Amino acid sequence: MSLSFTKMQGAGNDFVVLDARPAPLSLPAPLVRHIADRRFGVGCDQLIIMEPGDSSADVFMRILNADGTESGACGNATRCVAALIAEESGAREIGVRTVAGLLRAEILGPGLVEVDMGTPKLGWEDVPVAHEADTLHLSLGLGPVSDPAACSMGNPHVTFFVDGFAHLPIDTLGPKLETHRLFPERANIGFAHVESPERIRLRVWERGAGLTLACGSGACATLVNAHRRGLTGRRATITMDGGELLITWRADNHVLMRGPAETVFTGTLTEAA
Repeated sequence: MSLSFTKMQGAGNDFVVLDARPAPLSLPAPLVRHIADRRFGVGCDQLIIMEPGDSSADVFMRILNADGTESGACGNATRCVAALIAEESGAREIGVRTVAGLLRAEILGPGLVEVDMGTPKLGWEDVPVAHEADTLHLSLGLGPVSDPAACSMGNPHVTFFVDGFAHLPIDTLGPKLETHRLFPERANIGFAHVESPERIRLRVWERGAGLTLACGSGACATLVNAHRRGLTGRRATITMDGGELLITWRADNHVLMRGPAETVFTGTLTEAA
């Protein structure tokens, strides 16, 4: 095996991007886990495979988590892939199709991309939750956290609103909540501290990846859930460990995510990689 790759990051959420447009590429889960391993492989939160687009999309983006499972959406990866395609084509507007649907991206400047992440799904069956429930106030608690809100941004997100992070054992809470029986497809778990109506501090335990420096779809879900709770307006800066994203929930129900996309390095994967 010899595969060229591009290592990219968006607000610290990092990716190994492979180009399967010239020829189909199928990676078994053990190989994905090996590539994603930060000690024995390249290291990444998600492995991204670019596949041929269609009449309405420049590219199809397949998202594989670090544990080898597939995800439907990843906002930070969408910005990175859009930046790659724009660099190739010179276009400023890029269509990225995912398992969860078509996303439109706009290149705003060097390393700055805005993506229309589509509309949030708020019904319990859409998140999904295992049984009928109020997604604005889920009956769920563990240790110091309780009463989360949930929505889907192409993948399931649950947001706990907290007073701070100093004594919050995310490494312990995250995996237990991700795999809670309430979430048949597992869930991304956000811990959000609303600092003001325009600013939220967020940490996310990502489904299949663990605690990451940033989560784009998680930032979108957090703004949606915070506004539903009356804690913020429809636009806020989401500050995460790796950087900031500007999220806007427009009146037409579409969620826009603006943030950085950067190529870190390129390389070649071999059988010994």
